[in-house]
Amino acid sequence: MAALGWLTPRRRSATARSVLAGEAAAEAARKSSAELAHAQQEQSPEDTADTPREPEFPVVGDDLAAAFFDLDNTVMQGAALFHFGRGLYKRKFFQRRELARFAWQQTWFRLAGIEDPEHMQDARDSALSIVKGHRVSELMSIGEEIYDEYMADRIWPGTRALAQAHLDAGQKVWLVTAAPVETATIIARRLGLTGALGTVAESIDGVYTGRLVGEPLHGPAKAEAVRALAAAEGLDLARCAAYSDSHNDIPMLSLVGHPYAINPDAKLRRHAREREWRLRDYRTGRKAAKVGIPAAAGVGAIAGGTAAAVALHRRRR
Repeated sequence: MAALGWLTPRRRSATARSVLAGEAAAEAARKSSAELAHAQQEQSPEDTADTPREPEFPVVGDDLAAAFFDLDNTVMQGAALFHFGRGLYKRKFFQRRELARFAWQQTWFRLAGIEDPEHMQDARDSALSIVKGHRVSELMSIGEEIYDEYMADRIWPGTRALAQAHLDAGQKVWLVTAAPVETATIIARRLGLTGALGTVAESIDGVYTGRLVGEPLHGPAKAEAVRALAAAEGLDLARCAAYSDSHNDIPMLSLVGHPYAINPDAKLRRHAREREWRLRDYRTGRKAAKVGIPAAAGVGAIAGGTAAAVALHRRRR
């Protein structure tokens, strides 16, 4: 799709279409959060009583603060869109040739640990063409199954503990991702989070048209989505936190008062060190550039990150 050409690294500032994508994501997130809140009332939260927390941050009872988490390689190993594609192939939504392309993109993402604009654009083009003509409700139902099959065991325990610390402090926690908002909403609900900001695919009468609303929620568009949601929710961004692994999310991280680099790529690690942002790397279980790292993840998160790294190593052998 020609509209996705904005993903090239040369254009970093927010465009009118970025603003549109951000506002659409914020609107979709607010609509879905009410449903998520209702669902969470029927589920028991994970027991985090033994997880030590730093009393200063997150601030308990600060209802003007919230946390915003990138998804791919921050909360979850790999890219949600690629896992979703695998699930759709299993259900015969497309052919083997397209599966091979999804597999190559996922392999690149896992080995490089970064978001390649051309790969991500190709994946979104494929996904839009695949879901065109299908009902939103159908894809939501399938998405629940795909989460259980391909995503549930790829959640980073350390990042999950950080999100839980914000929830325990009484703050809202949102996913912010270029993945489809429907997929992101499912993941947010399964993790007990408040809601999700994601790429909004156009639908008419509950059927996908194969077009996007604005642009993919990537780079500057993420910052616009967070800005729009904060305004709608009455949040003070200076008191909010944001978490990401990618230098593409520097606009979002720079927007808040508490930016965190999680499993950072080389550019983000360098940027974070220069600005003394907090860093945490769960890919090896080591403490990465410990710059004011909060105790929110605690000993349990460190152990969880180590366990995840061991499991990843075994799978790669």
